[in-house]
Amino acid sequence: MSGPGAAPLLQVEGLARHYGAQPVFSHVHLQVQRGEFVAIVGDSGVGKSTLLNCLAGLDHWDAGRIVHAGVDIGPMDDTQRALWRRAHVGFVFQAFHVLPHLTVAQNVALPLMLLGRHDAAQVARMLEAVGLAGLGERLPQQLSGGQLQRVAIARALVHRPPLLLADEPTGNLDPATAARVMDVLADQMREHGAALVLVTHSGAAAARADRVLHLTAQGMEAAPTVR
Repeated sequence: MSGPGAAPLLQVEGLARHYGAQPVFSHVHLQVQRGEFVAIVGDSGVGKSTLLNCLAGLDHWDAGRIVHAGVDIGPMDDTQRALWRRAHVGFVFQAFHVLPHLTVAQNVALPLMLLGRHDAAQVARMLEAVGLAGLGERLPQQLSGGQLQRVAIARALVHRPPLLLADEPTGNLDPATAARVMDVLADQMREHGAALVLVTHSGAAAARADRVLHLTAQGMEAAPTVR
């Protein structure tokens, strides 16, 4: 993690999101340092996934700024955000979002392909790192839920993005499998030096974080300790 006084990798200032006239959240302020693991918890419907989508430039917000490594992503158009996201963000979805017609190795290689990079050795290293060595030629339907989530983690990290975003990555898994997936996620983000922002309902998952923040309609605050 970066030392005191270092510029944050991610800085969110006064972020607000509305659906029509209905506010989802407002006054969200957040700083995340390189190498830091931040968990965001909160009641259902308060917009945790929406916030994460905003941080990835996948959703629009109504007020405030999101600055990544000194670059304000707000003024970017959709194409610019997509190009920025390819290079700088890894996203782990609860529903895995693997492509069923591609092999495991091809799914993991997608971010590299989109960047015009072809590195079979890096794909193999990532599969080994998440415990899927030797399974690269399998199709997604041949894997368990825990294995699919590890495919998603490998895909999110294969291009070594500085920012990793994870939306309820253990929500579809049994507790033992969830614990193993969190081990892989935390170990890999530390090894890659990535910042990790995790949205979760799981106290066990949040307990792994350096900081736990509670999102409400009125903003973000430090959550009571979950350890």
